[in-house]
Formats: sequence, C-alpha cells, structure tokens
Amino acid sequence: MKADYRQIAADILEAIGGKENVDKAAHCVTRLRLSLKDQSKVDEARVKEVDLVKGAFENSGVYQIVIGAGDVDRVYAEFIKLAGLEAATVAEVKSAGGKKMNPLQKLVKVFSDVFMPIIPAIIVAGLLMGINNLLASEGLFIEGQTLIEAYPNLQGLWDLINMMANTSFVFLPALVGWSATKRFGGSEVLGIVMGLLLVHPDLLNAWGYGTAALEGEVPTFDILGLFEIEKVGYQGQILPVLAAAYILSQIEMFLKKRVPNAIQLLVVPITTIVVTGFLALAIVGPVTRGIGNLIATGLVNTFEAVPVVGALLFGLFYAPLVVTGMHHLFIAIDLQLIADTGGTFIWPMIALSNIAQGSAAFAMFFVYKHNAKQKSMASTSAISAYFGITEPAMFGVNLPNKFPFYSAMIGSAIAAIFITLNDVQAIAIGVGGLPGFLSIFTDKILLFIVGMIIAIIVPFALTFILSKRYMKKGEIEENKVA
Repeated sequence: MKADYRQIAADILEAIGGKENVDKAAHCVTRLRLSLKDQSKVDEARVKEVDLVKGAFENSGVYQIVIGAGDVDRVYAEFIKLAGLEAATVAEVKSAGGKKMNPLQKLVKVFSDVFMPIIPAIIVAGLLMGINNLLASEGLFIEGQTLIEAYPNLQGLWDLINMMANTSFVFLPALVGWSATKRFGGSEVLGIVMGLLLVHPDLLNAWGYGTAALEGEVPTFDILGLFEIEKVGYQGQILPVLAAAYILSQIEMFLKKRVPNAIQLLVVPITTIVVTGFLALAIVGPVTRGIGNLIATGLVNTFEAVPVVGALLFGLFYAPLVVTGMHHLFIAIDLQLIADTGGTFIWPMIALSNIAQGSAAFAMFFVYKHNAKQKSMASTSAISAYFGITEPAMFGVNLPNKFPFYSAMIGSAIAAIFITLNDVQAIAIGVGGLPGFLSIFTDKILLFIVGMIIAIIVPFALTFILSKRYMKKGEIEENKVA
C-alpha cells in the first residue's frame, strides 16, 4: 500500500503543536529535524503513532523524528508545504537549536555540519577503492596472480576505477574546504580554492615528503631571503583545511564589514586567499598536521597496548554515541588514520556495530507475534542497518525495548575484540554494513567476515533469549513498542 505522505506530514505537524510551533525544518538521510519554539507542546506518543514514524527524540535543542531513507524526503517535502516554511539545511536547524548546547555538543555539531554533506563522496570513493582492491589483490581469486595479471584486458578498467576512487581522497581538502567554509560563514568558492591550494601539484605529497626528508632535500619557498616555507601538501588531511577554512571565513567576514562595497570584489577575495594561504602553508598546516599525527599515533599505540580494552569500549559505546550524534567525530579520525598509516581500524568496528543493531532488530521480527506494523518495521529497519543506516532499527525497535539494544552492544563488542586482535583494517570508508568487506585489506577479508558472523549471531541469539524473560508469552505489549 502506497504511503500518503501528505497525511503523514499533517499528522506529524498536528502532533508537534501545529505550524505555529515550528521555527525551521530540515532532514538528513533518515530523520526529520525540527527546531521548535516550544518543546512542551509536542505529544510524543501521538508522534510515534504516525504511519512510517519509527521513533522520535530531542537532542541538543533539535527535535528529531526517525522516518527512514527515501520516505523522509517525501514527508519533508509535504511537511514544509503544510507548515509554510522555506527548505532549510540541517546546519541551519542545528544552529537554531544550538543555544542549548554545551561546548562539547557544539564541537560535535561543527564536525557533523562539515562532514554530512560530503559523506556520499567519501563512501563512493571507499566502495570504488574496495573494488579496485579486489582486482589488484594477488592470490585472492587466482593462486599467485591478481585478476589483472590473469586477465590483462582488465587493466584499463582497473586504471579507470583507480582514478575515480582516488579523486575524492586526493582532493579531500577541497571538499572539506567547501563544506567547512560554508559552515563558518565564508564564501564556499574561496574554501574550494584554499583546499585545492593545499594539494597543489607543486607541493610534495606524503610519500614525496617522506623521501625528501630522508634525503634532507625538502624543497622550500624562499620568502624574501627572510625565512623559508616547506613545499609540502596536505592530501587526505582534515585538520589543516578545517583550521584554514575557519581562518579564511573570519578574515573574509572581517574585510566585508570594513571594505567599501565598490571595491569589495577586487580587495576581499585576493586579500583573503593570500593571507590565509600564507598562514596555512607557513603555520597552520605544519601545526595541525603535527596534532593530527599525535592523535593518530596515540590511537594506534593505545589499541596496540590494550587492544581488548580499546575494542571492548568502542564496540560497546559506539551505538550510544550514534544516539547523541557524537559518532560524526569518527569520520575525521578515520580519514586521519588513513592519511597517516594507510588504513583505519576504527571503521571496521563501526561497520560491525551497525550490523549488530540490524541483527537485534531482525530478531524482534520473530519476537513480535501479532502486530503487523511492528513486524514490518523490524524487518525493514534490519535491512537498512545491514546497509549502514541504523537509526530506524535503533529508534524504532531496539531502544524502545532496551534489551535488543543492549544485545547489539554486546555482540558489537565481541566482534570488535575479535577483529582488533586480528589486526583487521580498512583501506577506506565504505558502506558501514554487510558490503563493508569490500573496503577491508584483502588478506583480512575472511577474518572480517568472521567478525560479521559474530555481529549477526550474538545479538540475534541474545535478543531472542532475553525476549523470553522481558516479554512473557501471551503478554507481549507490542502496542507500546515503536
């Protein structure tokens, strides 16, 4: 039966206090995000009874209604029509609700606002790198040979895929520069220029810099004979371009307030780029690269020293971090690890956590006996989680019942310990679910698949077993769930 998106939007609008109570509205991949004037007017029980709604909660001043991928776009389109609102971005809604945030929440919001718009590019690149990884892996399909060596006609295809896969990572600073400058209030095009400047072909990449440093011949810019700036690029780096984008935005906004309108176009862009570019290459880049290296080294050393403890804590608490929205921080950490070490051990654990949440929700499909809507929600949200989108499973099925959520946390922790002890790493960020094996180093794919099996079986079994205790036979309170 086709959903009536207009009626669903009308029901939601009525349940949250009418259009007079809505300040701004936006949506992400799965959630309707609302900045409300008075949260006390929300009838949350009615919100959760609306068709397609899988859960609702307030976080950092933003009321979020979980609907699901695809459907949320259509509900949102009808919602803003009925509410008489202009389309807004997630960042604008968060900004409207951001007055209630503490400093840590504000920091997390910055990372979320910057990385959410560029996640599709990162995931596409990760998937293509995974395919490229399979084609070029020796002995994976044919003993002693890669597929390319066995079938030379694949070379052109491999070269093309390799170029497509590398594009987002080679020019990552440009993507981050665009998104970060937009977030900080500057001109996006100047952010792109700054990002591209940091990966200019005249600057050494990480491999070239390493070789030059060993030989003691790092090329430099000689600035009027007074001092020198090393010709070093920041391919794949996050912190340098984030800091540069913030400085750029501040300089641009400062100048726009003081430079006469008649000459703004001539003065503001060139001054902003020259000053920021100089600071980025001379000071900001080297300092933030050092900070990034310290973060990456600290994480690696911690997991090498106490791998079980690190994996246990991450596996247990990643899902709760998703609830708070703090999981967006790990995108930057993953990218930093990939840039510094060539791989990340964090992302494989994230993929297994998502799979575990899906398995717990799938178990609830068999636990529910009488409510067709909730059985449907359990099955569809489980499939969504298996492909990396966990919010419908978490908010619609697992969290309302609690024990499936805890079961998923336990299964995730056990799987994380297993893959960490076996040094499973990913070459890139891919789809955080069952297709995740494509992004794993090929010599560790089988071990990752074992971790996936653990993340499927343990949460499913625990959820099913615990359901007997928490939901007595014949006394299943299904109407209260979801």
